[in-house]
This record gives sequence, structure tokens and C-alpha cells, in this order.
Amino acid sequence: MSTRMLKQPIPTVTAGHVERIVRRDFAQEQFAAVMEILSEYGTQNWHRECPRVQLAVLKLAGGNLKDLRRYIEAAKSDYRDVFAWAEFPAYFRQGTFASEAERQSVIESDWHQYERWLSRNPG
Repeated sequence: MSTRMLKQPIPTVTAGHVERIVRRDFAQEQFAAVMEILSEYGTQNWHRECPRVQLAVLKLAGGNLKDLRRYIEAAKSDYRDVFAWAEFPAYFRQGTFASEAERQSVIESDWHQYERWLSRNPG
């Protein structure tokens, strides 16, 4: 058995990606409220990777303001949780793997689902 560590891909995202997803997933009249909620993350010196965290929260919220609030609170507590839930959900749920190949397959599957979500068009 190999002891080589597998690396999960890390998305490179910007504030522009965040705005595009907010406009895609929420009604136009909710834009300001969504952006205000998202801006709550990043106010502490230990908050990291703001656009990436905000995108993870948006993915988890699925266009629901109540869920957005819940996930931004989770991110403010420990931002790594929203990364796991949004970016690598199957990997996070599975926990143990029969083989390195199985682990790599789950990582790749999770990565593809994240990319599909990020690039999805409105509607």
C-alpha cells in the first residue's frame, strides 16, 4: 500500500465568480441582501480565502436565503467545514476507502461535480 498523500484540487476563484453565482442562483431583488450576508465572512483575521468560502456557502445554500445564513455562520465558526461539504461531499461522507484508487476516483468525481456547478448557466 502506498503512503503517498493524494491532493484534492483547490478551486481558484475571485469576487467576480461570487457575484456571478449570486446573480445566477438568487432573485435580482435579493442581490444586496445576499452580498451583505456573504460579507460577514472575512471580518476576522483568521478568516481565509474569502471568495472560495463565499462560493462554498453559495453552493450549499442552493439559492435559499435561510440556508445561506446558516452556512455563513458555519463558515465563521470553521471555514474548512464548508469547503468539505461543498467541494468534496462524497469524499467527506465516505471517510474510509478500500484503496488509493478508490480514494482518487471519489476525489475526481467530487471535483467534476464542483466544476459543473460553478460553470452552470442560469435557468
